[in-house]
This record gives sequence, structure tokens and C-alpha cells, in this order.
Amino acid sequence: MIKNMPIAAMIGLFFTALYFLMAIFAPLIAPYGMAEVVGGVWEPPSAEHLMGTDNIGRDLLTRMIYGGRTTIFIATAATILSFTTGTVFGLLAAVMGGWVDQVMSRFVDLLMSIPSLIFALVVLSVMPVTIPVLIVVMGLLDSTRVFRLARAVAVDINVMDFVEAAKLRGEGRVWIIFREILPNALSPLVAEMGLRFIFMVLFVSTLSFLGLGVQPPAADWGGIVKENSDGIVYGIGAALWPAVAIATLAISVNLVADWVLNRTTSLKGGRG
Repeated sequence: MIKNMPIAAMIGLFFTALYFLMAIFAPLIAPYGMAEVVGGVWEPPSAEHLMGTDNIGRDLLTRMIYGGRTTIFIATAATILSFTTGTVFGLLAAVMGGWVDQVMSRFVDLLMSIPSLIFALVVLSVMPVTIPVLIVVMGLLDSTRVFRLARAVAVDINVMDFVEAAKLRGEGRVWIIFREILPNALSPLVAEMGLRFIFMVLFVSTLSFLGLGVQPPAADWGGIVKENSDGIVYGIGAALWPAVAIATLAISVNLVADWVLNRTTSLKGGRG
């Protein structure tokens, strides 16, 4: 499989794997403690501090590594929650049909009519801002998008011959959903998963920048931008490093998702 991978996908896979490995092994590769003050304010890059220091003298490379760990963990967990919830309910709505489909779809439409960022800000303003709360709020809000996609794909698959044959064999709804429809809906869902993961990265970074995301002294990329944004006025680029990291991760994940989509575009057909 790797031999036939295009160069663009290999580059995307390399950087994606690099970011995830850095997140997993952050305590081993970070040169300093996450909140340890090791120098002056906004020192330039040097042998001791490869990215310089931040607004209170912490090593910026260390903050970036730990910030990537927090950002990627929250985005990954929220994406898993979003796709598990959205896919299950979307496929269920398509298979059940009738009033069940109408009630679920209209409820999702109601949630989608409220901008996700505003909804999240309102919820987080009255709840304790912890990482589990962030994951649940982000995952459930984004599951509405996954629901719409999963339902739309499942509605088309549900009327195909191999699904009708399974129904005539007497298979139950659980079998129809997980053995007939889901395998054939994976192609668009996998492609969408890459996009939703990047949206989650941007979402948690935005919440942290606004002060309702990851709370100090913990680090995440949006929080690093907020902490060092004043330095931009003085020509200090500490706040730009997280932006570069987010852009690199976004492009890499999308390259991998596009490759996976190209490999799984055809319907696989149900199992008899």
C-alpha cells in the first residue's frame, strides 16, 4: 500500500505522523518543563532556546510541543465522539425513516441554525472549562454535521439491491446499519473525518484564544497565540509558530484524507 502512495500523500503522512509522535512523546522530547521559566521575555532563538522564549520567559519550543499534545488530543477525542455519535444516529435515521427520521433531522437542523462558536461560548461560560467538558461540547456540536452527511449517504445506499436483499433475508436493523450500509458509507465519511479533525484543531484554538478553551498554565496552540500576540507589534514572531503548526497539520491531514478517499471511492457491496 505504501509503495503505491503518491508523493503528496507520503509527505502528508510523514508530517501527520511526526505531529502525533511528538504529541505522544512530549515529556521525553521537550527540553524543559511546560511552565518552567528559563529565560528573559521574548528572547530570540538561540542554542538554548531554538524558538526563543515566550511572554514570560518560558521556552517556546517546549510550549509548542506540549501545546501540540493538548491540541491534538482534544481534537482527536472530539472527532471520535463526533463521528461515533453523528454516524450512528445518521444511519439510524436513514434506516428507520418516517417520524423518527423527521424528529431527528429537525432537531439537528435546529442545532445547526445556531453558529457552533457562539453555542460553545454560551455553554462554556456557564460550565467549568476542563478538557473533558471541551471534548464533549465540541464533539456533540460537530456531530450535527456528521449526522447530515451520514444520513444523506445512507439514504442512497438504503435503496440499493444488496440492502433490499438483506432485508428480504430477515436481517435486523443493526445488521443492515453496520454490515451493509456503514462499509459502503466509509469513503465520504473518511474524507470528512480529516476535515472535521482540522476543524476541531481550529475550534479548540479559537476557544483558547478567546479565553474559554485550555486554561493556563496548560499549553495549546491557540493559547500560545493569545499569550504572545502583543509581541507582534514589536516584530516578535512567537505568536506565528502556532499558526505555522496548525497550517502544516491541516495540509498534511487533508493530503492523507484525499489519498484514502481515492482508494475507497467504489462501493464494496454487502455481505451475503
